[in-house]
Amino acid sequence: MNHQDTKAPREAIPEETDRVASEVVDAAYKVHSTLGPGLLESVYEVCMVHDLTRRGLRVERQVAMPILFENIRLDAGLRLDMVVNRSVVVENKATEKLLPLHEAQLLTYLKLSGLRLGLLINFNVPLIKDGIRRIAL
Repeated sequence: MNHQDTKAPREAIPEETDRVASEVVDAAYKVHSTLGPGLLESVYEVCMVHDLTRRGLRVERQVAMPILFENIRLDAGLRLDMVVNRSVVVENKATEKLLPLHEAQLLTYLKLSGLRLGLLINFNVPLIKDGIRRIAL
């Protein structure tokens, strides 16, 4: 028996959550094709929020994420860039390349928030398709 066999099977990501994620990816393509690489992360975030809101989605920005330590909720300064329709965590980056640390950060945010789907989007790439990572719990 390998390690994979010991894990409990996970339920599929709900169809509505997948739809929201598709809208986020589509918005990232639109923002990137309009602005290109080379701007600050905050610029891409503002444009993403604008586009997603125009699509009728509910977007929360810079969502405080407390941690639970010794049964006490503590504000450790963690902030999720965006939470879309209370179902998809979006972490925007404008960096030379995505690192395993960035993926670990998003994975931790998913675990802390109780949400199952996250998108890591690096806008500082020639082709946006190369800057998008989907992480699901």
